[in-house]
Amino acid sequence: MSPPTVRIIHSGHACNIEEERYTERVYTIREGETLELACLVSGHPRPQIRWTKTAGSASDRFQDSSVFNETLRIIRIQRHQGGRYYCKAENGLGSPAIKSIRVDVYYLDDPIVTVHQSIGEAKEQFYYERTVFLRCMANSNPPVRYSWRRGKEFLSQGSDKGVEIYEPFFTQGETKILKLKNLRPQDYANYSCIASVRNVCGIPEKNVLFKLSNKTASPTIKLLVEDPIVVNPGQSVTLVCVTSGGEPTPTLTWVRNTDELSKKSRLNGGTLTLPAISMEEAGVYSCVASNNVGNPAKKSTAIVVRGLKKGRFWITPDPYHNDDNIQIGREVKISCQVEATPSEELLFSWLKNGRPLRSSERMVITHTDPDVQPGTTNLDIIDLKFTDFGTYTCVAALKNGGIPEVSIDVNISSTTVPPELTVPRGKSPMVVQEGDTVDLQCLVSGKPKPIILWSRADKEVPMPDGSLQTESYDGVLRIVNVSREMTGTYRCATSQYNGFNVKPREALVEVTVQYPPVVEPVFTEIRQGLGRAFTLNCRVLRAHPSKVLKYEWKLGTRLLTMGQFDQRDETDYHVRALNREGYGEYTCEVTNEAGAGACRFLVTGRAYAPEFYYDTYSALWQNRPRVYGFKLQWTQQNPLSVDRIVAYRLGMKQTGQSRWWEQEIPMEGAIAMGELITHNLTELIKPEAYLVRLTPITRFGEGDSTDRIIRYSAPVNPHLREFQCSFEDEAVCMFTQDKTDDFDWTRHSAATRDTKYTPNTGPSSDRAGSKQGFYMYIETSRPRLEGEKARLLTPTFNVAPKSPYGTVTATPTYCFGFYYHMYGKHIGALNAYLRQKGHSGSDSSLWNLVGNQGDRWKQAKVNIHPIASFQLVLEGIRGPGIEGDIAIDDVTIEEGECKDPPPNNLRSLSPPTTPHIWQFLVTLTLVFVGLQR
Repeated sequence: MSPPTVRIIHSGHACNIEEERYTERVYTIREGETLELACLVSGHPRPQIRWTKTAGSASDRFQDSSVFNETLRIIRIQRHQGGRYYCKAENGLGSPAIKSIRVDVYYLDDPIVTVHQSIGEAKEQFYYERTVFLRCMANSNPPVRYSWRRGKEFLSQGSDKGVEIYEPFFTQGETKILKLKNLRPQDYANYSCIASVRNVCGIPEKNVLFKLSNKTASPTIKLLVEDPIVVNPGQSVTLVCVTSGGEPTPTLTWVRNTDELSKKSRLNGGTLTLPAISMEEAGVYSCVASNNVGNPAKKSTAIVVRGLKKGRFWITPDPYHNDDNIQIGREVKISCQVEATPSEELLFSWLKNGRPLRSSERMVITHTDPDVQPGTTNLDIIDLKFTDFGTYTCVAALKNGGIPEVSIDVNISSTTVPPELTVPRGKSPMVVQEGDTVDLQCLVSGKPKPIILWSRADKEVPMPDGSLQTESYDGVLRIVNVSREMTGTYRCATSQYNGFNVKPREALVEVTVQYPPVVEPVFTEIRQGLGRAFTLNCRVLRAHPSKVLKYEWKLGTRLLTMGQFDQRDETDYHVRALNREGYGEYTCEVTNEAGAGACRFLVTGRAYAPEFYYDTYSALWQNRPRVYGFKLQWTQQNPLSVDRIVAYRLGMKQTGQSRWWEQEIPMEGAIAMGELITHNLTELIKPEAYLVRLTPITRFGEGDSTDRIIRYSAPVNPHLREFQCSFEDEAVCMFTQDKTDDFDWTRHSAATRDTKYTPNTGPSSDRAGSKQGFYMYIETSRPRLEGEKARLLTPTFNVAPKSPYGTVTATPTYCFGFYYHMYGKHIGALNAYLRQKGHSGSDSSLWNLVGNQGDRWKQAKVNIHPIASFQLVLEGIRGPGIEGDIAIDDVTIEEGECKDPPPNNLRSLSPPTTPHIWQFLVTLTLVFVGLQR
């Protein structure tokens, strides 16, 4: 058993990988490329991997989710998806292992030039002998660099007394302003702003052209419409906006209340058409003209859609007497309210029994009560008489017609009485089952009947539909699919609308929702061996009613025991000695009046799945050229929880095939917790991968299986004749980039390589002379710095014995060879090292070379004597300038010592300086020591 360790490696299309403080890595990628990060873990049991992010997203809501696999892949990455990504691995041992990498997404948007005149200098002609500012701005990462060009002439600070170029402090360098002081004739020209991020990630520079002339002017516009525009619903409205000035030609857009236009609107240049307009489309419409000169021009008009909304009424008894009833000889007021657009067109009239009613001493008609919102009319009946009983009608209309009238009837008679609310017998309290449909009812009497408002007694608690208040015209509130959260007190109250304007009448309805018991565990699997004792426990979390709870324990359909809960909220069932008939599903069913809840336990003798061990040292070997072997190791999860494991069934097939091979691996004696079990797989065909499945077997039967993939990884041992790589395939023979260096090696061919920034350096073909052939090289152009290193690692080769059970008796010898190309006046150094497992931090120097070696490929060979699994490291070091590309090709590892090594296989003298002569003497000493050995 071992706690997890983790590291992050990259593939995909990274521009650069660099280290920061505290070992955080920075992964730079161009917007639109594919991000691919792999999280490599070790530890046993095999750790679970999770990718998370601090901000932004791999998807738009990545911060709220996780990616549970080793590889994080984002296709066409966008700028908002940059940020810090974390890989977390945990297996229950020790603390989780966490590594992070910061993803920096590079991009450059098209620049925009805006033109402004200095404040206070605007007169008749916008640009005549005035100071003008041209501001260039582009969104980018990294920060953008700007340059200006007038015609074909590049402008710089001080190159022209009439021109100033500066970056204002408040923009933090994101904009660059070109100031033209007191315009001269030569200042009327074409100006280009060039935005660049210095070709990082291969992002090309972008530019924008602006033509400045004596006609350049900010936009002006005219609206060929009235303000406001008053229309009826259903009419078609056309708004016309034209430019009256501006150079370059302004662009016209329309907006409504600063929002987008409706989907059915049609826009053609400066003309906006709204077909069949509705009241919802009313508002302020603005035409905006922009040409990046000065401030945009804006003019607005309001569209008013005429209409009436159905109103409400209320009856107010005599306010001077403490009585809610209408009585003969007293005053009564009828109020009528209607919403109208436009409000100034609203007209009210009154009818009594269908005949027009005019204002008089006893029938006083007023409009727009100051105590209520606009659109209200009142009819005050002074000294009510029997002859005043009847139907009064309030009629609302708009001037000039075109809109249907709204009329409201109010009956005043001896039967017109204020409302009363009661709850029918048996309707409170209401006891219902969860999931039922329930009708809460309040009976309302009186004439006219008002609207009933339902709410919770606790006014802060919402109604079942989420609102704080619900209207009902018949006094009934229906709740569908009632839930336990709806238990409580509900209030019904009269509204002043469509009724009496008196103190609201109220009534309360109690609702109790019964629900079956909620228990835990809902399901649990228990693995036990024969003859063992164990206890099952079922606990009640909540239930209503909770006082009378019964339980029944069953095995399958067979009743085991039953009873009733007393003070405890849990029940146990004890198995003293498990027999074969005791395997199966146990159920504890807890019931009340509302139903039942059940705890379920699956008791089984199935063994837990084995856990493969992925950190086996030198797991792969090969005896013959065409086959290989693999040391398969695993531990058994919870081996003592069930009967002894007597064997494992091993299944194996080639990936992509359907045929399985199976065999049994017998086990002698009991397996201990954490015991490492080994089985050697032989006769595996190179370079095929295999799916391996392992299943434990007890006297109960087969247990849980687990799978893993075994892949061939090209080991080197005394029976391998040769390893050769010419980098022709994209997998580059499983070479990898070192994660601790400053930059990476690049796979390239002379036919596709761009030498724009690196003239007079690098090969013109691969080692075989083909321009289409590939090789690996280091690109030393900016942003690379002198002394920065790039390291390329071969695959890990195993030094394995002839038999997987034997030991290495003699130190093997191999010849490591490669071709190199070191041409250019700024060539740095090329080094080769041997890295062996178990020798952490101590790579052994094998070969090195410094300086320009001419425009040709040369070969290097060196003997190596590994005593453990090993890698070869090829390190390129950047020299003092950009003409320093170093390339390698045709890497080989052969059995035995090197034959006819080239004369410069150890070192080449640089120009004669004292330190280099000293290094040469040290090298000669090492050569003599090697010869003596």
